Amino acid sequence: MVNVVMNGCNGKMGQVISAIVAADKDLNMLAGVDLFDDGHNSYPVVKDVYDLPAGADVIIDFSTASAVDKLLGYCKEKNVPVVLCTTGLSKEQLDKVAEISKSVAVLKSANMSLGVNLLMKVLKEYAPILADNGFDIEVVEKHHNLKLDAPSGTAIALADSVNAAFPEGEKYEYVFDRSSRRQKRPVKEIGISAVRGGTIVGDHDVIFAGQDEVVTFSHTAYSKALFGRGAVSAAKFLAGKPAGMYDMSDVIEELIG
Repeated sequence: MVNVVMNGCNGKMGQVISAIVAADKDLNMLAGVDLFDDGHNSYPVVKDVYDLPAGADVIIDFSTASAVDKLLGYCKEKNVPVVLCTTGLSKEQLDKVAEISKSVAVLKSANMSLGVNLLMKVLKEYAPILADNGFDIEVVEKHHNLKLDAPSGTAIALADSVNAAFPEGEKYEYVFDRSSRRQKRPVKEIGISAVRGGTIVGDHDVIFAGQDEVVTFSHTAYSKALFGRGAVSAAKFLAGKPAGMYDMSDVIEELIG
């Protein structure tokens, strides 16, 4: 039985993950952390991470960037692995994450979806074949009208997965806006476009456009629950792991054997 702590337990994703953990016979929600609590959870909730009961095997974090520093300090002090799902971390915080991973297991990914991370693995394998045969590469992402950043972190991560297959000096340049120039499309670029509208949870298309044919790798998210399931899979993977920096690709590798 893996004892889980949910940091940010009363947020939307915290509640989604709480329900997933409750339905999993191999997991137990030991406690939650949240500044605001009305007592509706079936597990104890504390306001300060240092007030958590002993016995946590892993912490899942879906909170705010301002809460991450104290969480990282706690995880290092108590030697508790942590799945970091909070976005918007500063460079200083990311440096701190890297430093703490030398002492405790940390898993962080741009997207917690198992499907997206499997897509990244596929792109690393097949992008060079298509690129070497003259296919141009474009990434188009679509999200709801409340999303503040553009392009999405996942779109950048998908482009990075393509680029990971090429050595230094042969990598592609990312282009986010072509409106200011009038010229033929360079070969060694990846155009990344963002669409915002309605309630789109998340669509990502990686388009390989060749001579007389187009190959598209796509991922569509229909609800945020898939990110919660990915985070829980990551927590199961991380519990008991030695110190180090992990990401969802490591989870994928273990799942596929």
